[in-house]
Amino acid sequence: MSSLTRWFRSKPFGQQIIILALVLDPLGFAAGFLLAPSFGVEPLLGGVYGLVAASIPTSLHVMREAS
Repeated sequence: MSSLTRWFRSKPFGQQIIILALVLDPLGFAAGFLLAPSFGVEPLLGGVYGLVAASIPTSLHVMREAS
């Protein structure tokens, strides 16, 4: 296991969710914003789609911890 994974797992669950959101949400928005025109979608709407897609790993993490 890498040191980044160990560091992440050592944090309390609430902090893990915040870390995931702070990392994945901007990446998802930027990717959606930049890729949207190539799919014929307005950039802002693409950013929203990117945010939705970026929330999937966070949701999966929550579901895994809940079980």
